[in-house]
Amino acid sequence: MNEAREIAKTIRIGRTAAFDKWGVESEAEFKRACITSGEISYHAHIGMGSWDLTERALANVFHEANLNNIEVHRAGLCLDRRMGLPEAMRSKAAAETGPLLETPAHWSQIGQMTPIQPHMGDFMIGFPASTGNTVQALRAGVTTIGNLSQYFAHEAPGWHDHVATAVETTRSIAILGALRDRGVMLHSYLEDGFGALFLDCTTVAGWAYLEKYIVEDLLGAKLSHCIGGLTSDPVKRAGWVFALNEIHDGNCVGSMFYGDTISFSRNFDENRGLVAEYLLWDIMAQLECPTGHAVLPLPVTEAFRSPSWEEIAEAQILGHRVEATARRLHSRVDFSDSRTFADHMRRHGKRVFENALSGLRAAGVDTANPLQMLYTLKKLGPALFEELFGAGQPDATELRARTVIVPTDIFGQSIQCYKDNLPRFERPELADRIAGKRILLASTDVHEHAIMVLHWLLTNTGAEVVYLGAEADPDQVAEKAGEGPLDAILISTHNGMALDYGKMLVNALAEKQVRAPVLFGGVLNQKRGDLDLPVDVTAELAQVGIHTDCGLGNRLGALLTLEKPTCEEKT
Repeated sequence: MNEAREIAKTIRIGRTAAFDKWGVESEAEFKRACITSGEISYHAHIGMGSWDLTERALANVFHEANLNNIEVHRAGLCLDRRMGLPEAMRSKAAAETGPLLETPAHWSQIGQMTPIQPHMGDFMIGFPASTGNTVQALRAGVTTIGNLSQYFAHEAPGWHDHVATAVETTRSIAILGALRDRGVMLHSYLEDGFGALFLDCTTVAGWAYLEKYIVEDLLGAKLSHCIGGLTSDPVKRAGWVFALNEIHDGNCVGSMFYGDTISFSRNFDENRGLVAEYLLWDIMAQLECPTGHAVLPLPVTEAFRSPSWEEIAEAQILGHRVEATARRLHSRVDFSDSRTFADHMRRHGKRVFENALSGLRAAGVDTANPLQMLYTLKKLGPALFEELFGAGQPDATELRARTVIVPTDIFGQSIQCYKDNLPRFERPELADRIAGKRILLASTDVHEHAIMVLHWLLTNTGAEVVYLGAEADPDQVAEKAGEGPLDAILISTHNGMALDYGKMLVNALAEKQVRAPVLFGGVLNQKRGDLDLPVDVTAELAQVGIHTDCGLGNRLGALLTLEKPTCEEKT
């Protein structure tokens, strides 16, 4: 913390084109003005194949917004996950979706050309490069930086030194604490960390209290919470606005309220209706309880690939049209159920928070030491945290040995997916092939619910599952695969690195002399730096010997009949 204070003295916070336009010194100042005036602010998420392409896309979105007499106030820069690594290691890891800031010129251009305020949430704070990235972002004029929740559930590719990561995270948050009076805030997207993997909404609320305690009470920074991406129920979406305001003692200054990503289908027209539905509630919730959260009109392609700038602009136009309707309806809407939800979150969330502090102290953790707290909580993991400290009554028959008070929407969706697919997995033609097989299951990135459901299905059908969970590196998969015979390796991927990861995995398995067939599922695309958007690489994966699946286990039965697959069979 002393080091952070000294670093903070050397930082001159930059001034962006958006600050000049708004006449403010920080995004927090602008947000507080919105809270007072009742203005709705708008967020876009954007990240093309390179920084130059991203900057051009931002300019195009701004131009299109001007033509339609609307404003896009802030943009989350969806950076390549390699940004979390020390600079010397970035070129050795697989390229992923989003730009990589590779030169001082890139940093100096952020926020200067287009008056849309940059938000840097992904792969900044919470990773081994936290301190350097934080300093660079502040000098560029980015005053809301995150993402704290990613620290707990994400990993920088190929990095496994949790001590160094905890130190870097603590130092970078303390830098923000030293600059708090300048309007600097720490962003945390609750559903992009442990919150995505908790089963009970009350545990998410308790976690929000815990993050606030570490960030504000122990490190002196201002915490700005985000939620919404894994919440589809409109009562809960509005309820979380009220709940976060109470968790922050009526002084909530939110970053953004993420769009509902879990209800999307491949029918883009249907998705457009879903966007209008959740935005209606999000905007009315801000009118009812202004917290400064920018609303996010999602492009209809969001759940399946990185959207183009045209799709981002189209979504923003739709969002502003929905706002007009929301303002007409707001006074006629009854928010009683949402306020009841918020009250449950406040009461049960405080219990989770108090359980956690008491339990950690009993285990010997110094709960007044932010470094010990961050390190211990990350190592504890979401499942054990919820089992030990959750608010529900103990029940050995439940997944986390506790009753679920208010299930999260993503947990409810996962349970439904399990139920929908279970009959197919129980059919003899598939079940007989699965029973007794030893299958390794992992995800290349933080998206874990698909492999969680597969874990339940495979275990129920009699398979022995070696579960590596989320963010497993190729070397980790190969190391575990080399420990004993496997009948198949199942990998879920999402973040635009399918081919790079696949090639690394094939090489790593060859070194360990592992011959088990490999099946990739999820979003099978690859970032190419000279293109705006990742491209489909299904055919190229087949060429390197990897099977591909277009659904939940569609090819699994056939795969398990292969004994020693030849190149022709793999192709």
